[in-house]
Amino acid sequence: MKPNEQLHRGLEERHITLMSLGAAIGVGLFLGSASAIKMAGPAILLAYAMGGAVMFIIMRALGEMAIHKPVAGSFSRYAKDYLGPLAGYITGWNYWFLWIVTCMAEITAVGIYMEMWYPDTPRWIWALAALVIMASVNLIAIKAYGEFEFWFALIKIVAIVVMIITGLAIILFGFGNGGVATGISNLWENGGFAPNGFQGILMSMQMVMFAFLGIEMIGVTAGEVKNPEKSLSRAINSVFWRILIFYVGALFVIMSIYPWDQIGTNGSPFVLTFEKIGIGQAAGIINFVVITAALSSCNSGIFSTARMLFNLAQQDQAPSGLKKISKSGVPSAAVLTSAAVLLIGVLLNYLFPESEVFVWITSISTFGAVWTWAMILLSQLKFRKSLSPAEIASLKFRAPLFPYASYVALAFLGLVVGLMAYFPETRIALLVGPLWLVGLTIVYYAKGFNKTTPTDNKKAA
Repeated sequence: MKPNEQLHRGLEERHITLMSLGAAIGVGLFLGSASAIKMAGPAILLAYAMGGAVMFIIMRALGEMAIHKPVAGSFSRYAKDYLGPLAGYITGWNYWFLWIVTCMAEITAVGIYMEMWYPDTPRWIWALAALVIMASVNLIAIKAYGEFEFWFALIKIVAIVVMIITGLAIILFGFGNGGVATGISNLWENGGFAPNGFQGILMSMQMVMFAFLGIEMIGVTAGEVKNPEKSLSRAINSVFWRILIFYVGALFVIMSIYPWDQIGTNGSPFVLTFEKIGIGQAAGIINFVVITAALSSCNSGIFSTARMLFNLAQQDQAPSGLKKISKSGVPSAAVLTSAAVLLIGVLLNYLFPESEVFVWITSISTFGAVWTWAMILLSQLKFRKSLSPAEIASLKFRAPLFPYASYVALAFLGLVVGLMAYFPETRIALLVGPLWLVGLTIVYYAKGFNKTTPTDNKKAA
């Protein structure tokens, strides 16, 4: 690979640690958890625990390949190497588009949240400002991206930890409740622990898995982290515990304090919890936290899409100009391309109602996430078959219970897709998603990508 096509390893262990923590915490936990609770009741805790266990299996499979072969593009490159060029092409472009549409939602969210403080300013101005700022951060240097993501993640983590500690004080000691401990009886009162039965848990699974979108981004950093073996292995091994603490822990506290069927009717449960102990500015504080969460997602999205474009260009499956690296080691052409496409998101949300665009964004994102996770598992299965017994024994990071855990995770993802088809509210995802994949396949053959041989495929590794 030419010197000006080499990414810089500027991410340190503290960046990866906080990024991996932040990746598990999205806007959905602060504002969107209420809708999932309405479906499953307190049993949503089981749904998040099951989903978290599956994500741990997927991340261990990704970590096994990423530590063995730390490259930009991560699972797109692994899909190409072990499942074939078409699989790598579709996975890379699908993940790029997945994050593009997700970023469109996030920059729109920034505009919505800023209306609380500046109601007279047009929403699209804040969306545009968020896009320009985050694109600029990604153009400076990989360390600048890491620093921003470090502090964004820290804000989210501190907010959740404070909420959990405060909630436990209310549950155990009646703090802010006149000294009367609330206990945890709300978890089984008001219709029981699973008021909507097993069907309620199944209905919530699509939303639960959507909440985990972004965790796999840790693998995309493999080409730019200083010590992949140490940093990635530590981040991946803590995935399940992060989900237990931040999702299961936070929702356990919230549903213990408030009856599950009242959550979401009077605003964010996080705001209610802080207001209960006398913090008058709770709404403003949580609004600030949610804005940083949206900016964090946009920041990560631009990072991920740029690395995917860079990787696709290396494999001659995208314009060669996207391989250009700036003096600071950033794929600048890919960053600018992704940012330019995101301007369409600003325009769409200026022209159309937010709800109209949101359905499509959620559908494509959910389907795209399931496709990405399935490709990770299938790539790992073929990766293992390509190794000799001696090579397998020498792997520095191995997925547990192979291959059974991978098959279980694949079956679970199949269940999620089946549930999306079963429930009318999510069925649109199985119309939009496959059409997108068919479109990618047509372009693949029309452009003759199946007949080209990447010029620096060997060296890029």
